[in-house]
Amino acid sequence: MKRNLHLLVIDPQNDFCDLPENYLPVDPVTGDRIAPALPVAGAHADMLRLADLINRGAAGLAGISVTLDSHHRLDVAHPTFWMDGQQRPVNPFTQITAADVRAGKYQPRNPAALPRVLAYLDTLEAAGRYTLMVWPVHCEMGTWGHNVHADVRAAYNRWEDSALGIVNKVSKGTNPWTEHYSAIQAEVPDEEDDSTQLNRGFIDLLAKADRIYITGEAGSHCVKATTEHIVANFAQQDLAKLVLVTDCMSAVTGFDAQYQGFVQDMAARGVQIARAADVLPELLANAGR
Repeated sequence: MKRNLHLLVIDPQNDFCDLPENYLPVDPVTGDRIAPALPVAGAHADMLRLADLINRGAAGLAGISVTLDSHHRLDVAHPTFWMDGQQRPVNPFTQITAADVRAGKYQPRNPAALPRVLAYLDTLEAAGRYTLMVWPVHCEMGTWGHNVHADVRAAYNRWEDSALGIVNKVSKGTNPWTEHYSAIQAEVPDEEDDSTQLNRGFIDLLAKADRIYITGEAGSHCVKATTEHIVANFAQQDLAKLVLVTDCMSAVTGFDAQYQGFVQDMAARGVQIARAADVLPELLANAGR
């Protein structure tokens, strides 16, 4: 009897991949090459390994889930939302605290947003997981950057055609008032927006699997946050089902320590650590069942 082996691919999107020039399209409006907004060093190679794993092990996969970072241009974690105390633009990779805002160092460009932003930052900082980071505008819905890496998409399309299956796509980040690294819930859930709250249906889907192979970008952020939330909502005896495929993920530059700490913490909790070459034999064995 075949086992339920499930592949989870977190945010395998163009904006996160350090793509070579031949992967970059031309903007028909400007005539310029479109470049990824937030490329993670090593991500393109990660995605090629992932695509190869899907292509070679497809018959052993019972299901595939793909999460999609999905943002509006105006978002609390984008420069479009903020200005400094002299009403100048705020650069990407700026961290903003509630104390900064109260001191007037940074302000929302829309003054009416101030009370909500302060309430958000206070709640975010009390949770102790993240400080607000201003990222470049990325994964804007409707853009090339929001699309899945071409090789990964082609590989899972072939799986869909051969298995007569449908890749489960999970959108996150559409609420512009909260950061949403994890596909399980936003950093600060909005009680009026179900998309920010605990995704119990997704947890239950994953819990039914015999094995969940976790891949995607970036290992230091969205993979980390999603995996941590899965672990927090799984029974202890089910944590061994989780497999971090570490050569199919990379860390954002400057966040290697956070990534390594995450991997070590997950291993200590019982999550398995593997590489794509370790996973393939299990998929091939399952295909023959």
